[in-house]
Amino acid sequence: MGTIPSEMIEQIAAANDIVEVIGSYFPLKRAGVNFKALCPFHQEKTPSFMVSPSRQTFHCFGCGAGGSVFRFVMDYEHTDFPSAVRKLAARAGITVVETRGAEDEDRRYEARRTLLKLHADAAEWFHENLLKRDLGDPARKYLKHRGITAETAKHWQLGYAPDEWDAFGSWARAHGYQTRDLITSGLAKTRDDAESAPLEGSRAYDRFRGRIIFPICNDVGEVIAFSGRLLKEAEGAAKYLNSPETPLFRKGKVLFGLHKTKRALIEANCAVVCEGQLDLISLFEAGITNVVAPQGTAFTENQARVLKRFVNEVVLCFDADAAGQKAAERSLDALLQNDLIVRVAEMPAGEDPDSLVRHEGKEAFESRVADARDFFDYWIERETAGIDLGSLGAKMQLARSLAETVSRIRDPLMRGEVVSKVSARLGVAAQDFQSLLPKQRTESVRLGDQSEADGPSKADETAPVPRHDIAMLCLLALRDEKAREFLREQNWHEILLQVPDGEILALILKSDLHPDDAASLNAFMVTLSPPEERLVSAWLLQKAPPNAGAMVEKWWLGIRQAVLRRQLDVATNRIKLPNLTTGETVNLQKQILDLRGQLHELSQPAGPGDN
Repeated sequence: MGTIPSEMIEQIAAANDIVEVIGSYFPLKRAGVNFKALCPFHQEKTPSFMVSPSRQTFHCFGCGAGGSVFRFVMDYEHTDFPSAVRKLAARAGITVVETRGAEDEDRRYEARRTLLKLHADAAEWFHENLLKRDLGDPARKYLKHRGITAETAKHWQLGYAPDEWDAFGSWARAHGYQTRDLITSGLAKTRDDAESAPLEGSRAYDRFRGRIIFPICNDVGEVIAFSGRLLKEAEGAAKYLNSPETPLFRKGKVLFGLHKTKRALIEANCAVVCEGQLDLISLFEAGITNVVAPQGTAFTENQARVLKRFVNEVVLCFDADAAGQKAAERSLDALLQNDLIVRVAEMPAGEDPDSLVRHEGKEAFESRVADARDFFDYWIERETAGIDLGSLGAKMQLARSLAETVSRIRDPLMRGEVVSKVSARLGVAAQDFQSLLPKQRTESVRLGDQSEADGPSKADETAPVPRHDIAMLCLLALRDEKAREFLREQNWHEILLQVPDGEILALILKSDLHPDDAASLNAFMVTLSPPEERLVSAWLLQKAPPNAGAMVEKWWLGIRQAVLRRQLDVATNRIKLPNLTTGETVNLQKQILDLRGQLHELSQPAGPGDN
């Protein structure tokens, strides 16, 4: 990917009023010239989350979160900076133009942009087939039968692919897309893939035919793939068909619905996991919004890692049949490797989350989720059912099988609890069962636990507040144009190199920000580390002193004097050292006289013509 120029970042910041952006997520109340709310980043009863329309920044005086409009979207959406920029650009109708270097990178960028546009156009074409065209009537009837309303279909941009070999391909080529784009995107297949495709003069045919179409989006809402469900059962045809792996889509890294549900996941700190797209949509529309679905059934390591960014607990709501039980077991390894607590909400025979929430309602389904059993309680009961524990051979075989699964648990406390449960159910000593755990796996788990405990992540670090004089100068340089200009006219580069905590003030003075231009403040803040950005957001919401000109000169004078005194102390101590050469002694004497002279000059009241 390329680099987004600072001018474009400033343009996007200027086009997105922070009060409107944050207000689209939760309500803000006016508090004088600012706005306030309960902080979304920590639990509190009294609002300490402030938003400044004049500075276009936010800051929580409770937990310290703060920064630009980009930082808010990054923290609230759990996304990275480029994704936040693109989301805000799309909100304002701005096309993000990135600067790129190498020719290969240029080609990759253009190819990605073409694929994203093709997917967006395809999603719209499928959607119009469903809602506006006669050929979509069977699909509309099917969805109505499944309890999916027109509003829900619009909300999820559901579509329909007609049961024709080249309906979409013909439309796409007529709108300027090349056959190679259709094949690369996975929306078309080559004729070699199926001898039965009766297309004359064409090398490709539509992948999705006669199916309800579910767009699959990345976590910022861009369509990157599709899943199609058969409308009519056909011999040898899979009920669900997904896009193949493409430059945009890696099946094992994407969770269906995450772009709509991630905020609810964070708030609940728990993910309700179901198998299919219709299950997820039905739950979401019923008001159970902390829900995701893997692309397929079992979780992959990458999907579990993505989910761990949002929650600490997972409730599996897979179907009650054998396939659903197998999917739950296959998901276990990936979820445990990411230290997620796993519970299982068992579905009644013949039911799935979609049918259950429609039959029983939201509250009854939520009760099932709340009462979901710990995975290992469910698993131990299922594995021991039908086993003759009076038979030593059967018991030993089962114990070894269970030990293999238990060894996957990384957390030592959880592993100990499960060992106790299994050994109690088998009627063996916990120490004896512990001895069956594969040693290599146990050792790697311990090493993993140690590395996890080495320290906090960078995201959790906080920047120490600079000493008072530096903090005051930072505040003035951010809030007052004349104070900033005064400081930039001084020999600040050299002086701040010798001042503890001077780095943040140097960053402020080096930048091209303008205190009266909120967009330039936002563009400056995105160049800072998160801890530095939190400091700056706090300073921007503090009141600037009315006599900024006099204050800035006073604080700067104090810093210059402190630097000169330190230099004088060093020189005075050095001249006392033995074995100095005559030249070194003379140079130190000159330096001491010069430093004393500078200090004397600074201590004198400024004359009428002095700065």
